[in-house]
Amino acid sequence: MAVDVLVIGGGNAALCAALMASEAGCQVRLLEAAPREWRGGNSSHTRNLRCMHDAPQDVLVDAYTEEEFWQDLLKVTGGRTDESLARLVIRHSATCRPWMERHGVRFQPSLSGALHTARTNAFFMGGGKALVNAYYRSAGRLGVQIDYNAEVDALEMDGRRFVAAWVNHKQADGQVRRERVEAASCVLAAGGFESNRAWLREAWGQNEQGDYPADQFLIRGTRFNQGTLLRFMRDQGADMIGDPTQAHMVAIDARAPLYDGGICTRIDCVSLGVVVNREARRFYDEGEDFWPKRYAIWGRLVAQQPGQVAWSVIDAKAVGRFMPPVFEGTQAQTLPELAHKLGLDEAVFMRTLMDYNAACRVGRFDHTVLDDCHTEGVLPAKTHWARPIDTAPFFAYAVRPGVTFTYLGLKTDASAAVHFGGCASPNLFVAGEMMAGNVLGQGYTAGVGMTIGTAFGRIAGTSATLAARRQGLVA
Repeated sequence: MAVDVLVIGGGNAALCAALMASEAGCQVRLLEAAPREWRGGNSSHTRNLRCMHDAPQDVLVDAYTEEEFWQDLLKVTGGRTDESLARLVIRHSATCRPWMERHGVRFQPSLSGALHTARTNAFFMGGGKALVNAYYRSAGRLGVQIDYNAEVDALEMDGRRFVAAWVNHKQADGQVRRERVEAASCVLAAGGFESNRAWLREAWGQNEQGDYPADQFLIRGTRFNQGTLLRFMRDQGADMIGDPTQAHMVAIDARAPLYDGGICTRIDCVSLGVVVNREARRFYDEGEDFWPKRYAIWGRLVAQQPGQVAWSVIDAKAVGRFMPPVFEGTQAQTLPELAHKLGLDEAVFMRTLMDYNAACRVGRFDHTVLDDCHTEGVLPAKTHWARPIDTAPFFAYAVRPGVTFTYLGLKTDASAAVHFGGCASPNLFVAGEMMAGNVLGQGYTAGVGMTIGTAFGRIAGTSATLAARRQGLVA
């Protein structure tokens, strides 16, 4: 039986779309590829939402204006963003929280150890899993039909118009039941392709050393984001946007699991020390900017290093100033001992550290501001928070690239419509990671992924409702 609105995906963006359409009186069906216990996609691993606000709010201090939010986004993307869509997302962030709270989401102030976010980010009480569970409970109360283990691998289209989706329902006995689902309108919110190892390998190719960098990538989130619908839409001629090698990519503990390591595998001490590669050399400014604006560039930086591995090195002065990682670091009482334990060339490691230490110009150290502690006469420079690494014990954390989500996506507009040849579909819409590349051409700033998903999930749900009404299916 046909439904008014079909939502494909089971994370934040999909749920926002389903809730908006259901609230408007639509008969909604949501298809989640994961089993119930793994529902929610990458949203389950999130913690917060970046929010514009002109005055202090319940869990947000001071103000964070539209222009400041925009400038932050402009800086991290290097201008690779659609300003009109970015500002749409920013403005939406100022008004979405009361709606979220009506659907059971609760907020709390910035967590201890979450650096520099008390003014910009509203944290979910209980984290992303609690948010996802609240939305699913609300969807159930509203009568949304939810299917788990339901992977969509193809759509039926009539030109630019959506007709139906083909679903593979994975049964408990291992069998697969095939179903054709018709709908008056459809929202695609099935995530990127970060869990598709073959596609990552294809996108990144080989480096000059003959390695395939993507073979060393770890996936911070769900294993179910295979990019099946993204590739299908590309092959059907949908307009695409973004670079397949660009992603929210973080330097995470090299011991993290292949999938679903989440936030606890992140290494947050980079700005408090130095980072060296397999050749025991530094390769980037560790103190370039506040960590929430720069943490998501370090995965890509490590991906470009030999062996796609690096070590974040700190001393005792940094302990207690960052969110402690889930795994203990390698500890030593001397720097030569640390080099030996890491298997790095001791002479090169010591020269790197001594050159850095000698270059430090320590003023008034303050990790809460862009302080005046910097280096002189060493490359790469360290712009802020530069202090000699000279106080035992010393610690090092091995890191590898951890991919959160990819930025290759479907080109869209302010209505969230999917485009074909520059023309908008009348009833097919997109939200979340499948369109985030319109706003994020590169780079990242903490919490903006959830902001994009919430804004465009709600927009897509509203647009899908209007499309269904145009067909006379919704009152």
